[in-house]
Amino acid sequence: MSFYRVNEAGPISPIAVKDLPASIASTLTELLDQAGFEVDRDIDAVRACLDKARALLRTEPKPEFTGGLAPWQMKRVSRFVEEHLSSSIRCEDLAALCRLSVSHFSKSFRQSFGVPPHAYVQARRIDRAKTLLIESGEPLVQIALECGMADQAHLSRLFRQATGQTPSSFRRRHAYAE
Repeated sequence: MSFYRVNEAGPISPIAVKDLPASIASTLTELLDQAGFEVDRDIDAVRACLDKARALLRTEPKPEFTGGLAPWQMKRVSRFVEEHLSSSIRCEDLAALCRLSVSHFSKSFRQSFGVPPHAYVQARRIDRAKTLLIESGEPLVQIALECGMADQAHLSRLFRQATGQTPSSFRRRHAYAE
């Protein structure tokens, strides 16, 4: 079921019930049911229900959190991580890019990306390893070094934790898929 968001500044845009908080969605459903019941009997009651529904849709839900990194900081950190995957990436370096203390950066990073900085870097390294495994025929030890891992065993351990399979089985599976 879709409702339409009333916006004085622009056109009416559809919103899905699943995107609304549960209390607003259930209240809107009740109001629309009541309006449907009253449509043949009392047009003023229908108008009142629709006015209440409009008022509910005009109120914007409050954001779940405040804080986090600014968009320019997020872009800068993401770009830095992508460019330096093959080398050591310290939290201190990322915090310095954003001009924040390490503790404030770590908290803000988690709010913005949903994971701590170390987990983000590790996930990006695994994604890079997947790309190299599919696109190149380089040995696993070389891929491990290009992704910032200490050695092939380090790559294999982290890759298996993240994907549930070894790098070589991942490579074989995707080689036959193409």
